[in-house]
Amino acid sequence: MELAQLRYFVTVVEEGGFTRAGVRLHVSQPGVSAQVRQLERELGVRLLDRCGRRVTPTEAGTALLSYARAALAAVEGMRRTADEISGLLRGRVAVGLIPGAAGAVVAGLDVVGVLGDFHAAHPGVEIALSEDTSERMLAGLSSGELDLAVIGPAGDPPPGIAFQVVLDQPLVALVRAGDPLVRESAHGRIPLAALRARALISLPRGTGLRAVLERACTEAGFAPRVDFEAAAPPVLVRLAARGLGAAVVPAGAEAGVADDLVALRIVEPALSGRVALAWRTGVPPGPAAAHLLARLRAGLTGAAEPAGHVEPAPARTPEPADAAGAAAAGPGR
Repeated sequence: MELAQLRYFVTVVEEGGFTRAGVRLHVSQPGVSAQVRQLERELGVRLLDRCGRRVTPTEAGTALLSYARAALAAVEGMRRTADEISGLLRGRVAVGLIPGAAGAVVAGLDVVGVLGDFHAAHPGVEIALSEDTSERMLAGLSSGELDLAVIGPAGDPPPGIAFQVVLDQPLVALVRAGDPLVRESAHGRIPLAALRARALISLPRGTGLRAVLERACTEAGFAPRVDFEAAAPPVLVRLAARGLGAAVVPAGAEAGVADDLVALRIVEPALSGRVALAWRTGVPPGPAAAHLLARLRAGLTGAAEPAGHVEPAPARTPEPADAAGAAAAGPGR
């Protein structure tokens, strides 16, 4: 039995297939399959159910999976300790981002810039970068699949997770200038109840912004009527500009996109979309993840010490141009 065989087995389970596991491991699919079969022969049991579109562990595979992970974790722990003694930094860091966060500088946090500098300083560290909804990334943090994530939280952090809020923006309803909501508004503000039965345009379920909207509407006694969904705020703005509904987006998302749109601040209650840096607590991160987290937190204005609760990063109120750029990163995803 070899460590590579255990690693291939665990990766196939996590990826749900041999092809995706091979891509992640940088090994050909037949090579992964052959090694897992060899492991099955040595153990005398079938570990994976290869029927259907997704490969899943058998009953024996499920029972042995935790032992395989423990063995790999023990070896990784030995390597980390040796690296710490020798002053080297190696390993793998999995980072999750809400769509658009990699292409924007949010409240002074340049994720791509930090990752580039980190890679240059520590070329032995593999950085796995992925985009997903906040809901799935929080699950990934809790399970250990992700080490760090830039998310759009909808509330307080769940147990075992800490947040540092990067950006907090009010939510607005974007409508065309001739929309009745504009005439009914008071000083550019509308109560949430004004959106009852209105065609809305929103980020998909699983995003922080959508969770904020649905929770507030439920508490107000109605279900939001979301007719159109898109994964990026700029697309929501374009849909609103074509008169397809009222887009619920962070303030500033409309800047430079459409001149005939009116942003109406949602009040009673006031809603906001946030962007936050999130990480696990209670489980010591590996040296590579700890170093990257420190670099990301240092990139925030007024970064605070880690804690198991929401940590606002004191930063100046964005000017309109800054707010537009930050909104493109998708607060509340």
